[in-house]
Amino acid sequence: MNNLSYKTISANKATVQKEWIVVDAEGHNLGRLASKVAMILRGKYKPSYTPHVDCGDNVIIINAEKINLTGNKLDDKTYIRHTGYPGGQRILSAKVLQAKNPAALVEKAVKGMLPKNKLGAQLFRNLNVNVGSEHKMEAQKPKTVNLNDLK
Repeated sequence: MNNLSYKTISANKATVQKEWIVVDAEGHNLGRLASKVAMILRGKYKPSYTPHVDCGDNVIIINAEKINLTGNKLDDKTYIRHTGYPGGQRILSAKVLQAKNPAALVEKAVKGMLPKNKLGAQLFRNLNVNVGSEHKMEAQKPKTVNLNDLK
């Protein structure tokens, strides 16, 4: 057997095929949308998925202001940060964040589902979240994907 037909192929930066994908957030629940988008960013829907390589697609999310939060999450869900000074803990509810910047609500949900390392930071750069149905990435000829079709 000179030629191995069962050799495992590992993707690298040169061989990966990246696409642009548009996802409409209207009517979707925040966590379910974020988990599916994180899997697309990671490349887990591709047969050439390699865990240590950025082999996922670039994702554009539109209509971020029309996302759903089930139950009492709009009032109860909080985002905590610290300024670094004594007594500098700041708490922001999901309702206030959605009113102030709906794109940040979606970005925080997706970022929390990506790896917490350099690869996760690189994958997060492939995400574009837009308020409204318009986006600036028409030159990339993105494909529209229905998240309900993905498992």
